[in-house]
Amino acid sequence: MPVHLAAPDPARIKPVAGVELGFAEAGIKKAHRRDLMLMRLAPGSRVAGVFTQNSFAAAPVQVCREHLDAGGPIRALVVNAGNANCGTGDDGVAAALRTCEIVAELVGCSISQVLPFSTGVILEPLPVDRIESAMPTAFASLKADAWADAAAAIMTTDTVAKAASRIVVIDGRPVTVTGIAKGVGMLQPNMATMLAYVATDAHVAQDALQTLVREVADVSFNRVTVDGDTSTNDSFVLIATGQAGGPEIIAAEPGHYAALRAALVEVAQQLAQAIARDGEGATKFITIEVEGAVDEAEALRVARSIGNSPLVKTALFASDPNLGRLLMAIGNARVVKLDTSRVQLWLAAQRVDGTRDEVRVIEAGRRAPSYREEDGARVMKPDEIAIRVDLGRGTAGTVVWTCDFSYDYVKINAEYRT
Repeated sequence: MPVHLAAPDPARIKPVAGVELGFAEAGIKKAHRRDLMLMRLAPGSRVAGVFTQNSFAAAPVQVCREHLDAGGPIRALVVNAGNANCGTGDDGVAAALRTCEIVAELVGCSISQVLPFSTGVILEPLPVDRIESAMPTAFASLKADAWADAAAAIMTTDTVAKAASRIVVIDGRPVTVTGIAKGVGMLQPNMATMLAYVATDAHVAQDALQTLVREVADVSFNRVTVDGDTSTNDSFVLIATGQAGGPEIIAAEPGHYAALRAALVEVAQQLAQAIARDGEGATKFITIEVEGAVDEAEALRVARSIGNSPLVKTALFASDPNLGRLLMAIGNARVVKLDTSRVQLWLAAQRVDGTRDEVRVIEAGRRAPSYREEDGARVMKPDEIAIRVDLGRGTAGTVVWTCDFSYDYVKINAEYRT
């Protein structure tokens, strides 16, 4: 079960003017489940994206990059679940392009104005015939308030659909930000997340939108990890329809840009945390805070070293305060000339009201004199835990969200293709 995560309430997920969503059951991997999602964008919408840095980037990722690099307006996005269309060579690229062609014919645009996305099993040919058969149903179901349904249609091993909304006032006008995401495993984004789509009706300049998608990714999806593996299909797309009107938001205008950025970050961080809360087999949600680093990159290396350690994650699952595993993970981050005598570490149980039951575990690079084993076990028992590290080297820091490793993580991945 996911950690304190419920399916989104459709009434709380706000439509974005200029965006319509539809879905269908294509039977790509399993029958009788939503596995095809179509998004139609109003003319004049602007789109920016960041994608996986995995060398085996899937065919749809390759096509998305090409279509965005062409610089033309994007009119539609199409997502299939159940098949990643990765490791499929030229045939996979042809299948992705054929999917774009099917959508283009329905939407009334060119093939290059469609972005395709896939998620699921790798090394299997994409069943384009099933997508073609189901696409008219997805097109016929297009509507503005289908974000929650769309979130369910892009799931693979997710147990809960992931969606979030915010409304912010910019220049006296209400601006909506709504997003959906999927992903629970093969998850350490190196740019974004598994699949995530965030849209706003704000009027945003193209160069500002491209800056925003990278800045937002860096403080949200690039700060979550489940198992340390970067997927072949990771994609994060930011859409601005301009339907809210008002002045064009540019990066050089700090007030409007900052207000929109804050709303986008809120939505993206909620989605990123939902991914960690729904990590495959997760029983605990972990916040890792690293401070006292020379720079943010150093802090991130330490946080990821802790969050990606199987030994740390299994200890968290067992509520076992095995201090050596935490010390090991910090030391493996390859911090240049780390003075271990300055390192401090705290474990904390996160309470529902936002407060913490915090215990100092490491002081001056060694077990804290005040630490007691029963205190460590107590704060590791709840299903929300924080690990706070002070490197004692500077003023930079960062936060990473992750989950534990349970027996079910192995079971889910062992049976993924069966």
